[in-house]
Amino acid sequence: MSITVPKVAVLGGGCFWCTEAIFERVKGVQKVEPGYAGGFTPDPVYEDVCSGRTGHAEVVRIVFDPDVIGYEELLEIFLHTHDPTTPDRQGADRGTQYRSIILTTNSLQHRIATEVLRKNDAAGVVSAPIVTQIAPLETFYPAENYHRDYYENNSNAPYCTAVIAPKLEKFRKLFDHAKVTPRTTIMNVSEPDSI
Repeated sequence: MSITVPKVAVLGGGCFWCTEAIFERVKGVQKVEPGYAGGFTPDPVYEDVCSGRTGHAEVVRIVFDPDVIGYEELLEIFLHTHDPTTPDRQGADRGTQYRSIILTTNSLQHRIATEVLRKNDAAGVVSAPIVTQIAPLETFYPAENYHRDYYENNSNAPYCTAVIAPKLEKFRKLFDHAKVTPRTTIMNVSEPDSI
């Protein structure tokens, strides 16, 4: 009997509360953790990242089972559940911390991400050119605890009802029922290998 080693994806699609809520509902995803990456300030905190002076984006670190869902499938979900065509902006959220970014952990992830973006851009899947950045992940900094499970803990808050709930509905409509699951219980997963 072989044991599958979980893999990691790090994605930034605007506010990490939205991205976390979506990926917690993807079959094969074992853990989703909001945080900060892609910048130059060590050990950033939310207020610093919101200032736009740290270089970091709000991202999620996704631990997934590659026997259930692949990296390419995660990227397809990512591209279709946020706006990958607006630099430094998602809806009303503006600033470099809200940019669309794929942070890769190795050259294989970089090649896959490049091909997924190229393919979607060429197919005209979205109405404008895709501006999602692809960059190597240097360090992932976990966000403060109050950001974790934000939608689950605050689903009646105005931002959640106006922004996150419609994104979740879009996700459910766009993706095969086999990929959607009720909110995944966040597991205590050992440190995974990169893809």
